[in-house]
Amino acid sequence: MRNALGLMLASVVAAIVIAGVWFWTSSPRGDSTAPRTVNAAPAALPAATPAKSVASRDEVETTGTIPDKAAATPQTKSVCANADALGVARVVEIDTTGGPGFGFEHFKQFDFLTDKEVVLTFDDGPWPNNTPAVLKALADECTKAVFFPIGKHATYHPGILKQVAAAGHTVGAHTWSHANLNSKRMTEQLAKDEIEKGYSAVKLALGAAPSPFFRFPELQHGPAAMAYLGTRNIAMFSCDLDSFDFRAKNAEQIINTVMTKLDKQGKGIILMHDFQKHTAEAMPALLRRLKAGGYKVVQMKARTTVQTLPAYDEAMVKDMKLPVAGARPVGSVVQTVAQ
Repeated sequence: MRNALGLMLASVVAAIVIAGVWFWTSSPRGDSTAPRTVNAAPAALPAATPAKSVASRDEVETTGTIPDKAAATPQTKSVCANADALGVARVVEIDTTGGPGFGFEHFKQFDFLTDKEVVLTFDDGPWPNNTPAVLKALADECTKAVFFPIGKHATYHPGILKQVAAAGHTVGAHTWSHANLNSKRMTEQLAKDEIEKGYSAVKLALGAAPSPFFRFPELQHGPAAMAYLGTRNIAMFSCDLDSFDFRAKNAEQIINTVMTKLDKQGKGIILMHDFQKHTAEAMPALLRRLKAGGYKVVQMKARTTVQTLPAYDEAMVKDMKLPVAGARPVGSVVQTVAQ
């Protein structure tokens, strides 16, 4: 009797053990349905993919996680829609302390470009139709330039100048009225006024301080004005090759001038004018020629913005105010005498 009872108890225990083993090995675990931040399971990969590749992909997924500090900084680099675009090969940051000079036409100090590198620069804007056309050509090739706007033009067309800055281009200044700062009639005070009013006008148009980059009108580098820019920590720009686009009869002439000089020199800062219609027309083809010729664009940026002088800022705001209309009612000023 005891043997029979023991045999029955043993059978029950064995059944319970077997059932438990079946439950844990055959039924789904509770944690198997939780989401996982990993790549697709190996079964989702092609059959020919070795197991080692799966492991390496999982490692990339894990180690590629953006740290919290980096995640707090938005990535501003945009994706270029043109797979064959000219683009920007590199960006250089300029310390403008003491007023360094760039462009071997007048300054021989800083030879920072390597073979086949160019810097695109544009003077005299902003201007309707022409500047937007230049911006579109640059955007289509996902490349960048340095713009030297005239102060007066900036006050005429602040919206266009904002487009230049919004597109990521560098914005400097080119005096208030494009005056020749090396003229015999140009006093040191007048030169200072031209420089400072130009920067204050650009700042007013942009709603933010521009870069401390300056190009002399007509490339006329007056010694006194150069010394003054040095005290203001503003970099001075000449060029390595001049497109002479303001003399060109058509876009093709501009392209030929630039490419002929560039192929001879091999690199350089190119001077053009977004004020000129033919320059705007030439840009799409010129950028394609640069790409085809193996040239690469370097963008120049300043480490800091220019510190405009409050007196000129205030004077510019005051000058830009519209005249105050009279207080008389319209009916006392304008009357219909015939209809």
